[in-house]
Amino acid sequence: MDNHANFITDAIFKTVGNAADDLGQECYVVGGFVRDKIMGRPIKMDLDFTTVGSGIELAKKVQQQLNPRPKLSVFKNFGTAHMNWKGVDLEFVGARKESYNKNSRNPQVESGTLQDDQNRRDFSINAMAISLNAESWGTLIDPFNGIQDLEKKILRTPLEPDQTFDDDPLRMMRAVRFAAQLNFKISSEALMSIRKNAARIGIVAPERTSQEFNKIMEVDKPSYGLGLLYTSGLMNEILPELVALQGVEEVEGQLHKDNFYHTLEVVDNLSRTSDDLWLRWAALLHDIGKPRTKKFIHGTGWTFRGHEFLGGKMVPKLFKRMHLPTDSRMKFVIKMVQMSSRPAALSDDAVTDSALRRLLFDAGDDIESLMLLCEADLTTKNEKKKRRYLQNFKHVRTKLKEVEERDQIRNFQPPVSGEEIMEKYGIGPCREIGQIKEAIKEAILEGEIPNERSAALEKMNEIATTLGLK
Repeated sequence: MDNHANFITDAIFKTVGNAADDLGQECYVVGGFVRDKIMGRPIKMDLDFTTVGSGIELAKKVQQQLNPRPKLSVFKNFGTAHMNWKGVDLEFVGARKESYNKNSRNPQVESGTLQDDQNRRDFSINAMAISLNAESWGTLIDPFNGIQDLEKKILRTPLEPDQTFDDDPLRMMRAVRFAAQLNFKISSEALMSIRKNAARIGIVAPERTSQEFNKIMEVDKPSYGLGLLYTSGLMNEILPELVALQGVEEVEGQLHKDNFYHTLEVVDNLSRTSDDLWLRWAALLHDIGKPRTKKFIHGTGWTFRGHEFLGGKMVPKLFKRMHLPTDSRMKFVIKMVQMSSRPAALSDDAVTDSALRRLLFDAGDDIESLMLLCEADLTTKNEKKKRRYLQNFKHVRTKLKEVEERDQIRNFQPPVSGEEIMEKYGIGPCREIGQIKEAIKEAILEGEIPNERSAALEKMNEIATTLGLK
Protein backbone atom coordinates (compact mmCIF):
# COMPACT_ATOMS: atom_id res chain seq x y z
CA MET A 1 0.00 0.00 0.00
CA ASP A 2 1.18 3.52 -0.67
CA ASN A 3 1.35 6.12 2.11
CA HIS A 4 -1.98 7.68 1.13
CA ALA A 5 -3.76 4.32 1.28
CA ASN A 6 -2.08 3.54 4.63
CA PHE A 7 -3.25 6.89 6.00
CA ILE A 8 -6.86 6.23 4.93
CA THR A 9 -6.99 2.67 6.29
CA ASP A 10 -5.39 3.75 9.58
CA ALA A 11 -8.03 6.46 9.91
CA ILE A 12 -10.78 3.94 9.18
CA PHE A 13 -9.44 1.43 11.72
CA LYS A 14 -9.29 4.07 14.47
CA THR A 15 -12.79 5.30 13.66
CA VAL A 16 -14.24 1.77 13.62
CA GLY A 17 -12.42 0.83 16.83
CA ASN A 18 -13.63 3.96 18.64
CA ALA A 19 -17.20 3.38 17.45
CA ALA A 20 -17.08 -0.24 18.66
CA ASP A 21 -15.75 0.86 22.06
CA ASP A 22 -18.55 3.44 22.34
CA LEU A 23 -21.09 0.66 21.70
CA GLY A 24 -19.34 -1.78 24.02
CA GLN A 25 -18.78 -4.28 21.19
CA GLU A 26 -15.76 -6.38 20.25
CA CYS A 27 -14.66 -5.52 16.70
CA TYR A 28 -12.13 -7.03 14.31
CA VAL A 29 -10.84 -6.53 10.79
CA VAL A 30 -10.95 -9.97 9.17
CA GLY A 31 -10.40 -11.92 5.97
CA GLY A 32 -8.40 -10.88 2.94
CA PHE A 33 -6.90 -7.69 4.40
CA VAL A 34 -5.31 -9.61 7.27
CA ARG A 35 -4.02 -12.35 4.97
CA ASP A 36 -2.56 -9.97 2.39
CA LYS A 37 -1.07 -7.66 5.02
CA ILE A 38 0.82 -10.56 6.60
CA MET A 39 1.95 -11.80 3.18
CA GLY A 40 3.08 -8.34 2.11
CA ARG A 41 0.81 -8.50 -0.94
CA PRO A 42 -0.87 -5.43 -2.46
CA ILE A 43 -3.92 -4.58 -0.35
CA LYS A 44 -7.28 -4.39 -2.08
CA MET A 45 -9.31 -1.38 -1.06
CA ASP A 46 -12.05 -3.33 0.64
CA LEU A 47 -12.21 -4.09 4.34
CA ASP A 48 -14.37 -6.59 6.21
CA PHE A 49 -15.30 -5.95 9.83
CA THR A 50 -16.81 -8.47 12.22
CA THR A 51 -18.30 -7.37 15.51
CA VAL A 52 -19.74 -9.35 18.40
CA GLY A 53 -23.07 -7.58 18.33
CA SER A 54 -24.94 -5.72 15.63
CA GLY A 55 -22.93 -5.06 12.50
CA ILE A 56 -25.61 -2.67 11.28
CA GLU A 57 -25.52 -0.56 14.48
CA LEU A 58 -21.73 -0.39 14.29
CA ALA A 59 -21.90 0.70 10.64
CA LYS A 60 -24.36 3.48 11.52
CA LYS A 61 -22.08 4.70 14.30
CA VAL A 62 -19.05 4.69 11.97
CA GLN A 63 -21.02 6.53 9.27
CA GLN A 64 -21.76 9.38 11.70
CA GLN A 65 -18.08 9.79 12.53
CA LEU A 66 -16.68 9.82 8.98
CA ASN A 67 -16.23 13.05 7.06
CA PRO A 68 -17.48 13.38 4.37
CA ARG A 69 -20.34 11.16 5.52
CA PRO A 70 -20.70 8.16 3.18
CA LYS A 71 -23.95 6.62 2.00
CA LEU A 72 -24.87 3.54 4.02
CA SER A 73 -26.55 0.48 2.49
CA VAL A 74 -28.23 -1.82 5.02
CA PHE A 75 -29.21 -5.44 4.35
CA LYS A 76 -31.36 -6.39 7.35
CA ASN A 77 -32.08 -9.93 6.15
CA PHE A 78 -28.35 -10.71 6.18
CA GLY A 79 -27.42 -8.51 9.14
CA THR A 80 -24.85 -6.66 7.05
CA ALA A 81 -24.14 -3.06 6.05
CA HIS A 82 -21.89 -1.51 3.42
CA MET A 83 -20.41 1.91 2.68
CA ASN A 84 -17.66 3.37 0.52
CA TRP A 85 -15.43 6.06 1.99
CA LYS A 86 -12.72 7.71 -0.07
CA GLY A 87 -12.57 4.77 -2.45
CA VAL A 88 -12.46 2.08 0.25
CA ASP A 89 -15.32 -0.43 0.54
CA LEU A 90 -16.31 -1.14 4.14
CA GLU A 91 -18.42 -4.19 4.97
CA PHE A 92 -19.84 -4.73 8.47
CA VAL A 93 -21.36 -7.92 9.83
CA GLY A 94 -22.21 -9.26 13.25
CA ALA A 95 -20.34 -12.39 14.32
CA ARG A 96 -22.57 -15.34 13.54
CA LYS A 97 -22.86 -19.06 13.26
CA GLU A 98 -24.54 -20.75 10.35
CA SER A 99 -26.32 -23.98 9.50
CA TYR A 100 -27.22 -25.11 6.00
CA ASN A 101 -30.02 -26.97 4.28
CA LYS A 102 -28.65 -29.82 2.15
CA ASN A 103 -29.94 -28.35 -1.13
CA SER A 104 -29.28 -24.65 -0.59
CA ARG A 105 -26.36 -22.30 -0.15
CA ASN A 106 -28.56 -19.93 1.87
CA PRO A 107 -27.70 -20.49 5.56
CA GLN A 108 -29.81 -20.30 8.68
CA VAL A 109 -28.01 -17.54 10.59
CA GLU A 110 -27.93 -16.70 14.29
CA SER A 111 -25.73 -14.43 16.39
CA GLY A 112 -22.50 -15.94 17.67
CA THR A 113 -19.06 -15.35 19.07
CA LEU A 114 -15.88 -14.47 17.20
CA GLN A 115 -14.96 -18.17 17.38
CA ASP A 116 -18.29 -19.10 15.76
CA ASP A 117 -17.56 -16.58 13.02
CA GLN A 118 -14.04 -17.88 12.43
CA ASN A 119 -15.33 -21.46 12.32
CA ARG A 120 -17.54 -20.62 9.33
CA ARG A 121 -14.66 -19.16 7.28
CA ASP A 122 -13.48 -21.01 4.17
CA PHE A 123 -9.75 -21.43 4.90
CA SER A 124 -7.41 -20.98 7.82
CA ILE A 125 -5.56 -18.18 6.02
CA ASN A 126 -8.85 -16.26 5.74
CA ALA A 127 -9.96 -16.94 9.32
CA MET A 128 -7.46 -14.61 11.02
CA ALA A 129 -8.71 -11.47 12.76
CA ILE A 130 -7.03 -8.35 14.16
CA SER A 131 -8.66 -6.55 17.10
CA LEU A 132 -9.56 -2.87 16.73
CA ASN A 133 -10.70 -2.28 20.34
CA ALA A 134 -8.50 0.03 22.40
CA GLU A 135 -7.75 -2.57 25.08
CA SER A 136 -6.51 -5.20 22.60
CA TRP A 137 -5.62 -3.01 19.60
CA GLY A 138 -3.63 -4.90 16.96
CA THR A 139 -3.91 -8.33 18.63
CA LEU A 140 -3.98 -11.16 16.06
CA ILE A 141 -6.48 -13.95 16.69
CA ASP A 142 -5.39 -16.99 14.67
CA PRO A 143 -7.19 -20.09 16.01
CA PHE A 144 -6.40 -22.35 13.02
CA ASN A 145 -2.69 -21.54 12.53
CA GLY A 146 -3.29 -19.45 9.42
CA ILE A 147 0.16 -17.84 9.68
CA GLN A 148 1.77 -21.27 9.67
CA ASP A 149 -0.26 -22.22 6.59
CA LEU A 150 0.83 -18.99 4.88
CA GLU A 151 4.43 -19.97 5.51
CA LYS A 152 3.80 -23.49 4.19
CA LYS A 153 1.79 -22.12 1.27
CA ILE A 154 -1.08 -24.50 1.87
CA LEU A 155 -4.87 -24.14 1.91
CA ARG A 156 -6.67 -25.88 4.78
CA THR A 157 -10.26 -25.57 5.95
CA PRO A 158 -10.91 -24.49 9.57
CA LEU A 159 -13.30 -27.39 10.18
CA GLU A 160 -13.54 -30.80 8.53
CA PRO A 161 -13.34 -30.20 4.73
CA ASP A 162 -16.52 -32.18 4.08
CA GLN A 163 -18.48 -29.86 6.36
CA THR A 164 -16.89 -26.69 4.97
CA PHE A 165 -17.54 -27.64 1.33
CA ASP A 166 -20.91 -29.25 1.93
CA ASP A 167 -22.13 -26.12 3.72
CA ASP A 168 -21.04 -23.83 0.88
CA PRO A 169 -19.92 -25.65 -2.30
CA LEU A 170 -18.63 -22.42 -3.83
CA ARG A 171 -15.72 -22.76 -1.41
CA MET A 172 -14.42 -25.58 -3.61
CA MET A 173 -14.02 -23.10 -6.48
CA ARG A 174 -12.51 -20.58 -4.08
CA ALA A 175 -9.95 -23.20 -3.01
CA VAL A 176 -8.78 -23.56 -6.60
CA ARG A 177 -8.89 -19.80 -7.16
CA PHE A 178 -6.77 -19.01 -4.08
CA ALA A 179 -4.34 -21.79 -5.00
CA ALA A 180 -3.98 -20.27 -8.47
CA GLN A 181 -3.69 -16.66 -7.28
CA LEU A 182 -1.29 -17.34 -4.41
CA ASN A 183 0.55 -20.32 -5.94
CA PHE A 184 -0.46 -22.42 -2.91
CA LYS A 185 -1.22 -26.12 -2.63
CA ILE A 186 -4.60 -27.42 -1.50
CA SER A 187 -4.18 -29.80 1.44
CA SER A 188 -4.61 -33.46 0.52
CA GLU A 189 -7.61 -33.71 2.88
CA ALA A 190 -9.30 -30.72 1.25
CA LEU A 191 -8.54 -31.96 -2.28
CA MET A 192 -9.98 -35.41 -1.51
CA SER A 193 -13.09 -33.73 -0.10
CA ILE A 194 -13.52 -31.61 -3.22
CA ARG A 195 -13.37 -34.75 -5.36
CA LYS A 196 -16.04 -36.32 -3.16
CA ASN A 197 -18.29 -33.25 -3.17
CA ALA A 198 -17.65 -31.92 -6.70
CA ALA A 199 -21.22 -32.57 -7.87
CA ARG A 200 -22.46 -30.23 -5.11
CA ILE A 201 -21.21 -27.29 -7.20
CA GLY A 202 -24.42 -27.75 -9.19
CA ILE A 203 -26.51 -26.01 -6.50
CA VAL A 204 -24.39 -22.85 -6.80
CA ALA A 205 -25.71 -20.04 -9.02
CA PRO A 206 -23.84 -20.32 -12.36
CA GLU A 207 -22.81 -16.66 -12.29
CA ARG A 208 -21.04 -17.19 -8.94
CA THR A 209 -19.17 -20.20 -10.28
CA SER A 210 -18.22 -18.26 -13.41
CA GLN A 211 -16.91 -15.34 -11.36
CA GLU A 212 -14.47 -17.69 -9.64
CA PHE A 213 -13.61 -19.38 -12.96
CA ASN A 214 -12.80 -15.99 -14.51
CA LYS A 215 -10.53 -15.11 -11.59
CA ILE A 216 -8.63 -18.36 -12.23
CA MET A 217 -8.38 -17.42 -15.92
CA GLU A 218 -6.93 -14.00 -15.01
CA VAL A 219 -3.88 -15.22 -13.08
CA ASP A 220 -0.42 -15.15 -14.65
CA LYS A 221 -0.38 -18.91 -15.23
CA PRO A 222 -3.98 -20.17 -15.54
CA SER A 223 -3.00 -23.79 -16.24
CA TYR A 224 -2.30 -24.46 -12.56
CA GLY A 225 -5.85 -23.60 -11.53
CA LEU A 226 -7.38 -25.20 -14.62
CA GLY A 227 -5.42 -28.37 -13.90
CA LEU A 228 -6.72 -28.39 -10.31
CA LEU A 229 -10.27 -27.98 -11.58
CA TYR A 230 -9.70 -31.04 -13.76
CA THR A 231 -8.03 -33.29 -11.16
CA SER A 232 -10.58 -32.32 -8.50
CA GLY A 233 -13.53 -33.27 -10.72
CA LEU A 234 -14.93 -29.72 -10.76
CA MET A 235 -14.11 -29.16 -14.44
CA ASN A 236 -16.33 -32.07 -15.44
CA GLU A 237 -19.24 -30.40 -13.62
CA ILE A 238 -18.59 -26.91 -14.99
CA LEU A 239 -17.02 -27.32 -18.43
CA PRO A 240 -17.37 -30.93 -19.67
CA GLU A 241 -16.60 -29.76 -23.23
CA LEU A 242 -13.04 -29.13 -22.11
CA VAL A 243 -12.70 -32.46 -20.30
CA ALA A 244 -13.78 -34.19 -23.54
CA LEU A 245 -10.47 -33.04 -25.07
CA GLN A 246 -8.47 -35.21 -22.67
CA GLY A 247 -6.91 -38.43 -23.84
CA VAL A 248 -4.93 -39.88 -26.74
CA GLU A 249 -6.11 -42.50 -29.23
CA GLU A 250 -3.95 -44.71 -31.42
CA VAL A 251 -4.90 -46.25 -34.77
CA GLU A 252 -2.45 -47.97 -37.11
CA GLY A 253 0.39 -46.81 -34.89
CA GLN A 254 -0.59 -43.15 -35.26
CA LEU A 255 -1.37 -41.02 -32.21
CA HIS A 256 -2.96 -37.60 -31.94
CA LYS A 257 -1.86 -35.21 -29.20
CA ASP A 258 -3.76 -34.81 -25.93
CA ASN A 259 -5.78 -31.72 -26.79
CA PHE A 260 -6.70 -30.99 -23.16
CA TYR A 261 -3.12 -30.47 -22.01
CA HIS A 262 -2.31 -28.77 -25.31
CA THR A 263 -5.13 -26.30 -24.55
CA LEU A 264 -3.72 -25.52 -21.10
CA GLU A 265 -0.36 -24.76 -22.73
CA VAL A 266 -2.05 -22.46 -25.26
CA VAL A 267 -3.81 -20.54 -22.49
CA ASP A 268 -0.52 -20.12 -20.61
CA ASN A 269 1.29 -19.02 -23.79
CA LEU A 270 -1.38 -16.43 -24.50
CA SER A 271 -1.37 -15.20 -20.90
CA ARG A 272 2.26 -14.18 -21.35
CA THR A 273 1.31 -11.80 -24.18
CA SER A 274 -2.24 -10.66 -23.31
CA ASP A 275 -4.33 -10.03 -20.20
CA ASP A 276 -7.55 -9.89 -22.26
CA LEU A 277 -9.88 -12.28 -20.40
CA TRP A 278 -12.04 -13.00 -23.46
CA LEU A 279 -9.04 -13.74 -25.67
CA ARG A 280 -7.95 -16.18 -22.96
CA TRP A 281 -11.43 -17.72 -23.17
CA ALA A 282 -10.94 -18.07 -26.93
CA ALA A 283 -7.66 -19.89 -26.26
CA LEU A 284 -9.44 -22.17 -23.78
CA LEU A 285 -12.20 -23.04 -26.25
CA HIS A 286 -10.31 -22.97 -29.56
CA ASP A 287 -10.26 -26.78 -29.87
CA ILE A 288 -13.60 -27.76 -28.23
CA GLY A 289 -14.94 -28.87 -31.60
CA LYS A 290 -12.23 -31.52 -32.02
CA PRO A 291 -13.83 -34.46 -30.16
CA ARG A 292 -16.89 -34.33 -32.42
CA THR A 293 -14.89 -33.91 -35.65
CA LYS A 294 -12.10 -36.41 -34.91
CA LYS A 295 -11.68 -38.95 -37.67
CA PHE A 296 -8.96 -41.37 -38.71
CA ILE A 297 -8.39 -41.67 -42.46
CA HIS A 298 -6.25 -44.53 -43.68
CA GLY A 299 -3.14 -43.19 -45.39
CA THR A 300 -3.73 -39.68 -44.02
CA GLY A 301 -3.99 -40.06 -40.26
CA TRP A 302 -6.06 -38.14 -37.74
CA THR A 303 -8.14 -35.22 -38.97
CA PHE A 304 -10.33 -32.67 -37.22
CA ARG A 305 -11.85 -30.97 -40.25
CA GLY A 306 -14.21 -28.13 -39.47
CA HIS A 307 -13.51 -28.21 -35.74
CA GLU A 308 -13.07 -24.42 -35.64
CA PHE A 309 -16.50 -23.79 -37.15
CA LEU A 310 -18.19 -26.36 -34.91
CA GLY A 311 -16.34 -25.03 -31.86
CA GLY A 312 -17.61 -21.53 -32.59
CA LYS A 313 -21.16 -22.86 -32.82
CA MET A 314 -20.75 -24.53 -29.39
CA VAL A 315 -19.77 -21.28 -27.66
CA PRO A 316 -23.24 -19.65 -27.28
CA LYS A 317 -24.78 -22.66 -25.52
CA LEU A 318 -21.75 -22.92 -23.23
CA PHE A 319 -21.80 -19.20 -22.39
CA LYS A 320 -25.54 -19.28 -21.74
CA ARG A 321 -25.21 -22.29 -19.41
CA MET A 322 -22.41 -20.61 -17.45
CA HIS A 323 -24.21 -17.24 -17.36
CA LEU A 324 -21.27 -15.59 -19.12
CA PRO A 325 -22.01 -12.44 -21.15
CA THR A 326 -23.80 -13.10 -24.42
CA ASP A 327 -22.99 -9.67 -25.89
CA SER A 328 -20.04 -8.51 -28.01
CA ARG A 329 -17.62 -10.39 -25.73
CA MET A 330 -19.19 -13.72 -26.64
CA LYS A 331 -19.23 -12.76 -30.33
CA PHE A 332 -15.52 -11.97 -30.07
CA VAL A 333 -14.81 -15.43 -28.61
CA ILE A 334 -16.85 -17.10 -31.37
CA LYS A 335 -14.96 -15.12 -34.01
CA MET A 336 -11.56 -15.99 -32.56
CA VAL A 337 -12.42 -19.71 -32.25
CA GLN A 338 -13.73 -19.92 -35.81
CA MET A 339 -10.75 -18.04 -37.25
CA SER A 340 -8.11 -19.65 -35.04
CA SER A 341 -6.43 -21.62 -37.87
CA ARG A 342 -6.66 -19.00 -40.62
CA PRO A 343 -3.30 -17.18 -40.20
CA ALA A 344 -1.35 -20.47 -40.06
CA ALA A 345 -2.58 -21.28 -43.56
CA LEU A 346 -1.14 -17.99 -44.84
CA SER A 347 2.46 -18.49 -43.78
CA ASP A 348 3.44 -19.94 -47.16
CA ASP A 349 5.51 -17.63 -49.37
CA ALA A 350 3.10 -18.29 -52.22
CA VAL A 351 0.05 -16.94 -50.35
CA THR A 352 -1.90 -14.42 -52.42
CA ASP A 353 -2.71 -10.85 -51.49
CA SER A 354 -6.34 -11.80 -52.03
CA ALA A 355 -6.17 -14.29 -49.13
CA LEU A 356 -4.54 -11.66 -46.92
CA ARG A 357 -7.20 -9.10 -47.81
CA ARG A 358 -9.93 -11.60 -46.91
CA LEU A 359 -8.30 -12.30 -43.56
CA LEU A 360 -8.14 -8.57 -42.81
CA PHE A 361 -11.73 -8.15 -43.97
CA ASP A 362 -12.99 -10.94 -41.71
CA ALA A 363 -10.83 -10.12 -38.66
CA GLY A 364 -11.14 -6.32 -38.75
CA ASP A 365 -9.76 -4.67 -35.62
CA ASP A 366 -9.33 -8.08 -33.99
CA ILE A 367 -6.46 -9.08 -36.31
CA GLU A 368 -3.82 -8.52 -33.60
CA SER A 369 -5.76 -10.66 -31.11
CA LEU A 370 -6.07 -13.39 -33.74
CA MET A 371 -2.34 -13.34 -34.42
CA LEU A 372 -1.57 -13.58 -30.68
CA LEU A 373 -3.91 -16.57 -30.41
CA CYS A 374 -2.30 -18.33 -33.37
CA GLU A 375 1.20 -17.74 -32.02
CA ALA A 376 0.12 -19.08 -28.61
CA ASP A 377 -1.17 -22.22 -30.34
CA LEU A 378 2.44 -23.26 -31.05
CA THR A 379 3.18 -25.85 -28.37
CA THR A 380 5.73 -28.03 -30.20
CA LYS A 381 8.73 -29.04 -28.08
CA ASN A 382 10.93 -29.08 -31.20
CA GLU A 383 12.72 -25.74 -30.83
CA LYS A 384 13.89 -25.69 -34.44
CA LYS A 385 10.36 -26.23 -35.71
CA LYS A 386 9.00 -23.66 -33.25
CA ARG A 387 11.46 -21.00 -34.43
CA ARG A 388 10.51 -21.69 -38.04
CA TYR A 389 6.78 -21.37 -37.31
CA LEU A 390 7.27 -18.15 -35.36
CA GLN A 391 9.33 -16.76 -38.21
CA ASN A 392 6.48 -17.68 -40.56
CA PHE A 393 4.00 -15.78 -38.41
CA LYS A 394 6.34 -12.81 -38.37
CA HIS A 395 6.30 -13.00 -42.17
CA VAL A 396 2.48 -13.07 -42.16
CA ARG A 397 2.40 -9.98 -39.92
CA THR A 398 4.69 -8.13 -42.34
CA LYS A 399 2.57 -9.07 -45.36
CA LEU A 400 -0.65 -8.13 -43.55
CA LYS A 401 0.79 -4.72 -42.72
CA GLU A 402 1.82 -4.15 -46.34
CA VAL A 403 -1.60 -5.14 -47.71
CA GLU A 404 -3.45 -3.07 -45.11
CA GLU A 405 -1.39 0.04 -45.81
CA ARG A 406 -1.97 -0.34 -49.53
CA ASP A 407 -5.59 -1.51 -49.68
CA GLN A 408 -7.13 -0.32 -46.39
CA ILE A 409 -9.31 -3.42 -46.02
CA ARG A 410 -9.65 -3.51 -42.24
CA ASN A 411 -13.20 -2.51 -41.23
CA PHE A 412 -14.06 -2.31 -44.91
CA GLN A 413 -16.83 0.11 -45.87
CA PRO A 414 -18.28 -0.09 -49.41
CA PRO A 415 -17.04 2.84 -51.51
CA VAL A 416 -20.54 3.06 -53.04
CA SER A 417 -23.69 3.04 -50.90
CA GLY A 418 -27.06 1.48 -51.66
CA GLU A 419 -28.65 4.93 -51.68
CA GLU A 420 -26.22 6.07 -54.39
CA ILE A 421 -27.07 3.05 -56.53
CA MET A 422 -30.82 3.68 -56.19
CA GLU A 423 -30.38 7.36 -57.08
CA LYS A 424 -28.08 6.63 -60.04
CA TYR A 425 -30.46 4.12 -61.66
CA GLY A 426 -33.78 5.46 -60.41
CA ILE A 427 -34.75 2.26 -58.60
CA GLY A 428 -36.08 1.39 -55.18
CA PRO A 429 -34.83 -1.27 -52.75
CA CYS A 430 -34.25 -4.51 -54.67
CA ARG A 431 -32.01 -7.56 -54.97
CA GLU A 432 -29.85 -5.92 -57.65
CA ILE A 433 -28.49 -3.35 -55.17
CA GLY A 434 -27.06 -6.12 -53.00
CA GLN A 435 -25.64 -7.85 -56.07
CA ILE A 436 -23.82 -4.67 -57.16
CA LYS A 437 -22.39 -4.03 -53.68
CA GLU A 438 -21.27 -7.64 -53.33
CA ALA A 439 -19.61 -7.57 -56.79
CA ILE A 440 -17.70 -4.38 -55.85
CA LYS A 441 -16.57 -5.90 -52.56
CA GLU A 442 -15.40 -9.12 -54.24
CA ALA A 443 -13.54 -7.17 -56.92
CA ILE A 444 -11.66 -5.22 -54.25
CA LEU A 445 -10.85 -8.31 -52.17
CA GLU A 446 -9.66 -10.19 -55.26
CA GLY A 447 -7.48 -7.25 -56.26
CA GLU A 448 -9.32 -6.67 -59.56
CA ILE A 449 -9.83 -3.02 -58.62
CA PRO A 450 -8.23 -0.80 -55.96
CA ASN A 451 -10.23 0.13 -52.87
CA GLU A 452 -11.04 3.55 -54.32
CA ARG A 453 -14.28 5.30 -55.13
CA SER A 454 -13.59 6.02 -58.80
CA ALA A 455 -12.73 2.38 -59.52
CA ALA A 456 -15.80 1.26 -57.56
CA LEU A 457 -18.07 3.55 -59.62
CA GLU A 458 -16.70 2.07 -62.84
CA LYS A 459 -17.33 -1.43 -61.51
CA MET A 460 -20.85 -0.36 -60.48
CA ASN A 461 -21.64 0.74 -64.03
CA GLU A 462 -20.20 -2.47 -65.45
CA ILE A 463 -22.29 -4.70 -63.16
CA ALA A 464 -25.41 -2.56 -63.60
CA THR A 465 -25.18 -3.03 -67.36
CA THR A 466 -25.00 -6.81 -67.04
CA LEU A 467 -28.07 -6.66 -64.77
CA GLY A 468 -29.99 -4.58 -67.32
CA LEU A 469 -30.01 -1.36 -65.31
CA LYS A 470 -29.64 1.98 -67.14
